[in-house]
Amino acid sequence: MKEISAEISKPLTLIMKISLDENVVPQEWITANVSPVYKKSSRGQVDNYRPVSLTSQVCKILESIIRDAVVEHLVKNKLIKSSQYGFLNNRSCLTNLLAFLESVTKSVDNGHNVDVMFLDFAKVFDKVPHHRLLMKLKSHGINGKVYNWIQAWLRGRKQRVCLNGCPSSWSDVTSGVPQGSVLGPILFLAFIDDIDCEIVNQLMKFADDTKIFGTVDTMGDTEQLQGDLDSLLLWSRDWQMEFNLGKCGVMHLGRGNRLHRYVLDGQEIQRVSEQKDLGVLIADNLKPSAHCYSL
Repeated sequence: MKEISAEISKPLTLIMKISLDENVVPQEWITANVSPVYKKSSRGQVDNYRPVSLTSQVCKILESIIRDAVVEHLVKNKLIKSSQYGFLNNRSCLTNLLAFLESVTKSVDNGHNVDVMFLDFAKVFDKVPHHRLLMKLKSHGINGKVYNWIQAWLRGRKQRVCLNGCPSSWSDVTSGVPQGSVLGPILFLAFIDDIDCEIVNQLMKFADDTKIFGTVDTMGDTEQLQGDLDSLLLWSRDWQMEFNLGKCGVMHLGRGNRLHRYVLDGQEIQRVSEQKDLGVLIADNLKPSAHCYSL
């Protein structure tokens, strides 16, 4: 497309302008082949694969233009909380990990005990309810042609899975934001942004990867942290996001830690001594040895 950009730029501009003006998205732009990409754990379980949508490159050009405008609006008006580190300029897995480790190591070095909850959502990108997402976009001041185009882009989508050259039958997509799209991640940030509105302790996000932590020197501290977990559970129910309880874990840091047992949705969160966080193996002694040995 770059090699023939001089020839196709004008007709593509006209097509995109009509698409925005008339709130119509060509069916070819919202039809996707899904490629399963392995994430972690057993390769024999479907849940351990990420469904990446292979969509129209032409549509992605328009998505990138709309994404840049939406990000500028959200950042300019401070509509994305500082707890979010995903898909934003000057924010990354690295800055998330550095801020997290700086905070917890400083607390432990000062003699405090810290409990960290590593939380995992179940297929969160695929379960975002379109109606609730559009409602949140309006509350963020995204309206007019951009809002109408995003609405048309979300609805009427179809997808099929292609594996070893064999495609499945087409299926309607009734929820979620496409993984593999340009616009989808930013829409998800707007959707999940208010998850920490009622939280007292520190919460950090990289898209849907969420961890919450705080000092737990007294019983009141642990009760406060449990209260934050209860608030997160209420949010997940209100916005139809389910926690994958089997992949959530609590890590206890500090020599005098009470090893308090936390509960999420009536189930005790499993204690972990090591946890992979954004690609880095974190150990409860805060030493990098475990990560180095795993490389």
